[in-house]
Amino acid sequence: MQIDGSIGEGGGQVLRTALTLSALTGQPVEIVHIRAGRPNPGLQPQHLTAVQAAAAICQARVEGAELGSQTLRFWPQSPPVPGTYTFDVAEIAGRGSAGAVGLVFQTVFLPLALAPGESQLTLRGGTHVPWAPSVDYLREVFLPTVARMGLEVEMDLVAWGFYPAGGGEVRVRIRGRSGPLTPIALTDRGDVRRVWGRGVVSNLPAHIPQRMVDRARNLLARAGLKADLQPLVVRGAGPGAGIFLFVQYEHARAGFTAYGRKGLPADQVAQMACQDLLAHHETGAPVDPHLADQLLLPMALAAGTSRLFTSAVTRHLLTNIAVVQAFLPAQITVDGEEGKSGTVTVIPAS
Repeated sequence: MQIDGSIGEGGGQVLRTALTLSALTGQPVEIVHIRAGRPNPGLQPQHLTAVQAAAAICQARVEGAELGSQTLRFWPQSPPVPGTYTFDVAEIAGRGSAGAVGLVFQTVFLPLALAPGESQLTLRGGTHVPWAPSVDYLREVFLPTVARMGLEVEMDLVAWGFYPAGGGEVRVRIRGRSGPLTPIALTDRGDVRRVWGRGVVSNLPAHIPQRMVDRARNLLARAGLKADLQPLVVRGAGPGAGIFLFVQYEHARAGFTAYGRKGLPADQVAQMACQDLLAHHETGAPVDPHLADQLLLPMALAAGTSRLFTSAVTRHLLTNIAVVQAFLPAQITVDGEEGKSGTVTVIPAS
């Protein structure tokens, strides 16, 4: 099967979803034009680590697995094998790298979770970096949600790794299972039960996370949301700053993140995350835009119809749908326009 890596959003998600589904189905795949429209096209360290991780769990034969490559051929040689694995983005890069360990995790998570046996993963690289799910988001939003579908995963943050230095470490325990996943319906969120989060800095003064949480607390209070926010100073391989906000509704969770950078005041970092949270909250949708994208694959593998209502249909989500439908005979419909709230329905093949 050939997948065009430049379709839709055209980023690394096309590669990761194709690798996941190739490992799960045993279908060999050729991915061309990988990240062709990006300023740094082709495989970057975190993408190459995802390739090597996917290959390791199904003993795949691979061609084109090198930095900068825009074409990859991937032949699984066995069903996914549970076990103990270590994947280090910095080792792949040959230098320190903040390549996101969350994206490597997403590539191998489902194949190992649907294999008969337990797996232990050690992932090293960037734990909190832009344009990727943070470890906080995975632990507070994604994993509790997929647990409702029958997926049991524990994730421990051993060392923080902010962009650009990386140097973080995560340990993951995945309890494999046999049999299909339980369908999920996330269309009604119910009332707010809790809003919480933390402002975190690495190798920076303690007043910065305090300013972030104070600003966020005040902005959310104005909107009628009482938030339990904590400042935290951690050690890391380099400086970094971010704020991580979460909201628990009766029937769903959502998460929002903003990262600091040189020249960006802490107050503005907090404001960015709060704006995203409040924009989501005002739609009445239970599922945030990132979770909608991340739930698509488990929904397509469930034993029955799943449905979610998201605050924004993203290009990322629509691209992911195209890749899933190339591999699986699932019926996926989107009721809503890109950039606006909408409902996604997934009916797996019987």
